Amino acid sequence: MSATTLAAVAVKPRQMELQELPIPEIAPDAGLLRVQATGVCGSDWPMYLTEKPGPRILGHEMVGVIEKLGPYARDRWGVEEGDVVALEEYLPCGHCEYCRSGEFRSCFSTDSRIEGSIRYGSTALSLAPSHWGGFSQFLYMHPRTVLHRVPKGVPAHIAAMAIPLGNGFQWAYLDGNAGPGKTVVIQGPGQTGLACVIAAKAAGADQIILSGLARARHRFDVAKKLGANITVAVDEQDLVEVVAQATGGRMADLVIEATSAGTEIINSTLKLVRKRGTLLLASRKGAPVKDFDLDRMLGMQMTVKGVRGHSYESVEMALKEMAMGRFPLELLSTHVVGLDGVDAALRTIGGEDQREAIHITVAPWEQSEHA
Repeated sequence: MSATTLAAVAVKPRQMELQELPIPEIAPDAGLLRVQATGVCGSDWPMYLTEKPGPRILGHEMVGVIEKLGPYARDRWGVEEGDVVALEEYLPCGHCEYCRSGEFRSCFSTDSRIEGSIRYGSTALSLAPSHWGGFSQFLYMHPRTVLHRVPKGVPAHIAAMAIPLGNGFQWAYLDGNAGPGKTVVIQGPGQTGLACVIAAKAAGADQIILSGLARARHRFDVAKKLGANITVAVDEQDLVEVVAQATGGRMADLVIEATSAGTEIINSTLKLVRKRGTLLLASRKGAPVKDFDLDRMLGMQMTVKGVRGHSYESVEMALKEMAMGRFPLELLSTHVVGLDGVDAALRTIGGEDQREAIHITVAPWEQSEHA
């Protein structure tokens, strides 16, 4: 094995450099991952635009082969060198009330907004051993790593979608209780919106309605192949009217708001929810909601809940769904690039070029021109 690893390092806002970094020594309670594929997430874009917390390796949707494993880590994780695993971005403390109850995504040690916290894909290069992101050939496996075995036969570029697809199962099924007899409205045809379509369909929802802008019409075609019954271009149709017509005026049992729209969308979204229905808010807006229609929320006796991330269970669901092959997940994986293509991939996710991408995967041992 080489003594160095090649990584795409975000050195400044909008500036990526390929750097050779020394491969770290592995302690008895840690490991080393040979990265096969890492997904590009929408949340990577705002991190690429800021200089804080300093130069770092982005990428947190990682799949790879365990290259080296300390004996304590082997006992803790129950894996061996050579096993193919998918990693979560979280590095939970393991002892707080959230970790002990199985909700480690709420552990304060996993929140990158809190000083001193660490997680994959957002931790500075200055914190040893520096290898904290998946846009690299090798990744340091911290003792607090949360990992999943990848089922045999699942390609790396598909397994790299375990995190966004896990979000879909978390929000639509575990948090939203999608299932038979229910109408689900999903606002936003991005990675997680389409993942929610898959999860709602797998759960047996009667009707799945996906909305977005007309320019995302190619994603509507994908959504229907994944199980959506109705797609709505909100700049051409009235979404409230469409949902009312589809439900005989009853409206939706579950609405998931996962768009990049501003706060103005929230009050109109409330109109989509039936009495005693559920609204899940999954996208940050960066500002308070002006004139929030509290009276409607109270009058309709609806549940409004903020959701973030995924549980261990939901990622396992995603991987099992991949193994079963019931959905054409290849439709989601639109591009595979090498480390030399990370900058362009981020700009695509950020909407700065015209490529029609859904999920882009970085394969660190390949060259982009061969992808």
